[in-house]
This record gives sequence, C-alpha cells and structure tokens, in this order.
Amino acid sequence: MKSRKSDVYPLQPPRERGTTRAFTLALVMHVLLGLFLYHGIHWQNSTPAGAEAELWTDIPQQQTPPPAPTPPMRAAPPAPPVRDEQADIALQEKKRQQQEAAARAALLAEQQRQRQLADEQAQAKRQRELAQQQAELAAQKAAADKLKKQQQADKLRQQQLAEQQKETDLKAQQLEAQKKADAEKAAKAKAQAAQQAKQKQLDQERRARLAQLQGMAGESASGNGLAKSGAGTGSGGTATSPGYADKVKRRVRPNIVWAGETEGLETVIAVRCSPTGTLLSATIQRGSGNAQWDEAALRAVQRSDPMPLDDNGRAPASFTITMRPAG
Repeated sequence: MKSRKSDVYPLQPPRERGTTRAFTLALVMHVLLGLFLYHGIHWQNSTPAGAEAELWTDIPQQQTPPPAPTPPMRAAPPAPPVRDEQADIALQEKKRQQQEAAARAALLAEQQRQRQLADEQAQAKRQRELAQQQAELAAQKAAADKLKKQQQADKLRQQQLAEQQKETDLKAQQLEAQKKADAEKAAKAKAQAAQQAKQKQLDQERRARLAQLQGMAGESASGNGLAKSGAGTGSGGTATSPGYADKVKRRVRPNIVWAGETEGLETVIAVRCSPTGTLLSATIQRGSGNAQWDEAALRAVQRSDPMPLDDNGRAPASFTITMRPAG
C-alpha cells in the first residue's frame, strides 16, 4: 500500500491558494478507493460454504431377496472453482488498476490544474508588479519633469531678477554719475566765479603795480606763444639783461600743454624768484577770460621751476610773463 501511495504521488504541487482543499479532496478519494479495494478483495478471497444434498427415491417392493449390502461410498467434495476465482481476482485487479489509473489521471489533472492556476496567479502577480513598477516610473518621471520645470522657472526668475538688479544698478550709477557731474559742474562754476573774482582783484593790483613800475618796465617783444616780460629789478637792484626774456621763454614754452582755442587768449603771470632762480610764487596778474587757459599757463610757469639765471648769475627778484597759446 505504501508503494502504491508513492506511485500515486510522484510530484508535490506548489503551495498556493487552494492547495489544502485539493490535498484534502485527494486524500478523501484515496481513502474511499482503499476501502473499496479492501472490501472487494476480501469478498473475493472468502471461500463459499459447501452444500450437501441427499436424494431419495421410492423403490418398489420385490419379493426377491435383498442384495448383499455394499459398502457406502462417500461423495467426493466438489473441486474448488479455481479458474473462476482467479478470473475474479484478475478482473478485480484490472478494475483496481483502472481505478488507480483514473485516480492518477484525476490527480495529475488536479495537479496540472493547480500548476496552471499557480502559473496564472504568478503571471497576474507579475503583471500587477509590472504595472506598479510602470506606475512608479511614470510618477518618478512626472516628478522629475516637474522638478526640472521648476528649476528652469527658478533659473529664469533669477535671470530676470539679475537683469532687473543690473538695470537698477545701472540707473543708480547713471544717477550717481549725473549727480557727480552736476556737483563737478557746480564746483567748476564756483571755482570759475572765484577765479574771476580773484582775477578782478589781481587786475586791480596789477594796475596799481604797473603804475609804480611804469618808469622801470621796458617794452616786451611778443613771441609765438610766450611774450617777453619787462625787465624787473634784480636782487642787487639792477635791471635784467635784454636776453633774459628769451631765456624765460625757452624755459616755459616746452611746459605749455593746451589743445583748445588760441585766438585772443593772453594771460599775464607775476613771478617772484630767489637769487638762485627758485620759484617763490607765480600768480595770474591778468586773466584772458578763459579760466582753463589761465590754469594751463600758470601750470606751465610752475613746471619751469627753477627760472633761468641772468647774465649776472642771479635771477630777478620779480618780473611778469605774458603767456599766449601757440597758434
């Protein structure tokens, strides 16, 4: 019986849903099949009880003497139906084999059905997992696209803010430059007004000094860009030599830096020197009306320090230089 069960169960189905129920049905079917086979074989192996019968017949009475008694003969027992019993056993064995084959076929069919059901369940599970993975990938892609769009929007917003800030800074710089230009213009106008006031004062002083030096001043020859000054008194009280004005012109002319208009500009600068030629002071005695040219002429004289010495080896204590732009 154990060998038959091992033949009936060559494979164990995978444990899935419905396995316990299928196993219970198969077990019940095997139990019923075993009981059926057991009772069938036991019924065929039982020997039927023998039956004995006696036959009696009426014998007519005869006057003849009875024959000598013969020894009673026992009836031979009927031969056992060997062939019929073996045929029944073979038939029962055949039926049993057919039933086992049917049970195995049913079990195989059930196992196949269970495997098919398990395959369908596994396939459905794989499809669900695949659908879930696709949904997760789609959600991740959507989130990534949303994040990318948000980053692009933030970047664009930052660029716009940077451009706006740049425009604001540019406007602020322009406004600051305008304010600075206005301040410089106002300061320049103020300086020019102060220079004009100073020039007026210097003109007045010049007129007074010219009235005092009129007897000592000589005629000055005009040159290209630099007029010769009248001869001033030296440290010893002597007048300058006639060639000293040319020496001053050669010293001052290379230091003139002017690129503006030249027509009608003339500036008189009063100079005070030490005997060694060191420039003690240089002031605009009479302006030209163009403050920029007056400043350029004054700077040229200041850059000419020290002044050249006269023929006596000394520089005049004071003298004037008439400045005109080259043209």
